[in-house]
Amino acid sequence: MKLGFRSKIYLGLFSLLLLLGIVIFFVVSMIIKEALLEENKNRGISIGTTLASRMAEPILAMDFFRMKILVDETVRLSDDIFYTFVLNNKGKPLVHTFKGGFPVELKGANTVSDIQKYSLHLLDTGKQLICDYAFPVIIDKDRFGTIRLGLLRTKVQEAINRLWWSTFLSTGIVIIIAIFVGTAVALPVTRRIKILHESSEQALMGNLDVQTAPLLKKNCWEIMPCNKKECPAYGKIHQRCWYLAGTLCPDCVEGEYAQKISSCINCRVYHKCSGDEIQSLAESFSSMALSLKTHLSELQNSEKILKEQRLLLKTVLDATPDFVFMQDLNLVYLSANKSFCDLINRAEQEIIGKTDFDLFSKSVAEKYLKEDLNILKSGKPMVKENNIIYGDNKNKWLHMVKIPVYEADGKIGGLLCSGRDITEFKLVQEQLAQAQKMESIGQLIAGIAHEINTPLGIILGYAQLLLEEEKPKSQAFNDLKIIEKQTRICKKIVADLLRFSRRTESTMSLLNINETIEEVLSVVEHTFSLDRVSLVRRLSPYLPPVIGDKEKIEQAIINLVNNAFDAISGEGMITISTHYNVQPAEVIINILDTGHGIPPEKIDRIFDPFYTTKPVGKGTGLGLAVTFGIIQEHKGKIEVKSPPSSAYGKKGEHGQGTLFIIHLPVSTNPVASS
Repeated sequence: MKLGFRSKIYLGLFSLLLLLGIVIFFVVSMIIKEALLEENKNRGISIGTTLASRMAEPILAMDFFRMKILVDETVRLSDDIFYTFVLNNKGKPLVHTFKGGFPVELKGANTVSDIQKYSLHLLDTGKQLICDYAFPVIIDKDRFGTIRLGLLRTKVQEAINRLWWSTFLSTGIVIIIAIFVGTAVALPVTRRIKILHESSEQALMGNLDVQTAPLLKKNCWEIMPCNKKECPAYGKIHQRCWYLAGTLCPDCVEGEYAQKISSCINCRVYHKCSGDEIQSLAESFSSMALSLKTHLSELQNSEKILKEQRLLLKTVLDATPDFVFMQDLNLVYLSANKSFCDLINRAEQEIIGKTDFDLFSKSVAEKYLKEDLNILKSGKPMVKENNIIYGDNKNKWLHMVKIPVYEADGKIGGLLCSGRDITEFKLVQEQLAQAQKMESIGQLIAGIAHEINTPLGIILGYAQLLLEEEKPKSQAFNDLKIIEKQTRICKKIVADLLRFSRRTESTMSLLNINETIEEVLSVVEHTFSLDRVSLVRRLSPYLPPVIGDKEKIEQAIINLVNNAFDAISGEGMITISTHYNVQPAEVIINILDTGHGIPPEKIDRIFDPFYTTKPVGKGTGLGLAVTFGIIQEHKGKIEVKSPPSSAYGKKGEHGQGTLFIIHLPVSTNPVASS
């Protein structure tokens, strides 16, 4: 159990007085003890010195009777003289005061040299302590004997014991008196502190009407005198006027306590009514409770207004079709309107307090994190159109505006984002562009089909009929074969144009990329080998499935493989490799050739429709454009490096070669995608 403040005061005061009494007791006792022992020592020296001087003549005359009289007289001087005896210069006893015989062992218990005035030894008999003095008897620098004197320390010890008890009792009485005095002083202090403690507990429980300041004999309006009842201090018996703002005294300074206290110190009301530190604390507590009550009431009113405004703002935001949300400096969601909740298919309570990593996939969250940190750092707004997949697994286009939110001190305190779903607008825009493209391409194809396909069909038919009539390896046969070949090339160009202009719906399913690649390579491998072009496979066996249209993916791969074959133009090698990139989750397809490469000035245009680096008659410029469109449709991307870095494998004979890299996102929801 913890001690209370009163108990601590009593315990501290008692401990201090007890410690002080013990110190005084021991110091005084030791001083008096030393004084008594010193006095006893000096007394023994005085008696022994006198006896030694008086004993010189009897020893010289060997007057045993006289020596006996002197030692007996010395013993009779005081009760604490226990014995006296005389030794000759050879250490033999001449006279002594022992009644039961001289104790022989006492002779050597204390010795004194010729040059010493005396020698003092403390002897312990087991029952009592004896101060044994030895004095040499010197006559004309010759030593004739030794005087031994034994003083009991019993009386000295008894005096010391009486002194100890007297000092102990005196110290105890002083401590008891001090405790009563301290209690009388501490009691009103602790009582007032208890009142403060009880009042603080009441304040903690919400009761701010507590009164801790004591009542005064005279109040400020009585001291002045003053009849200004409109004054804030008038009639407030528990409040002090120097704590209140707006008092009407002529000498009062306007303002709160901090501004007016310097003038109030010189006021006669302050001098007469102010008390000690505890009274000032009680008065301050009462004023603080009153101030808190006033401020709390103001805060409650402000909170009510803010709550009403917040509800109004939320109603407005929930009614708007645009989505709006706000994040703090740590990019934690602070608020979100109904449109945003519907967009990501989550309730508001599931969003507030979360981050993008809790709501979206890791790749999307990392993308948003990079954007948001850049806005918070630069302070510049960002406007963008974003193509993403949200909770309903549907591809959506969003127009988003992100702006930094500034606090009152001018520092950025968060991020505000608003936007709208423009998916339908994008679809209409895309359909319009496609319709325009199809209209133009359709007109072109219609003209080509009308102007070229019919003559080409006739030319090809007659060339084949004539081939049947000519002998193989004849000049005419070879000429007809050239006509047939070139006619077929023309028909392929027309077919490519038709394929580029035609927009078909994709059939998405889970694909094993390695199996798809193998199907493509099995078709062209024999043809490539005839021209000494080898296909090297480096397919990772640990590939997750991707979602895609198998026919379109095969078309994209065969376009790239055919381009690589055309770029080699002779003996060479095409390397097809796959691997899985964990961050972000995607399957990588690398198609590397040892061909002549692509010039740096042309590499940025190779995916443009009708642009080709092949010689005239070797290509239409549509293969890579079609491939680019297929990869984009699958939410992937395609890159080209020419020449590739050494990390990707063997280059061409002249350090050239081309590498195409396809990135396809991995399926994260097989059930929904199948």
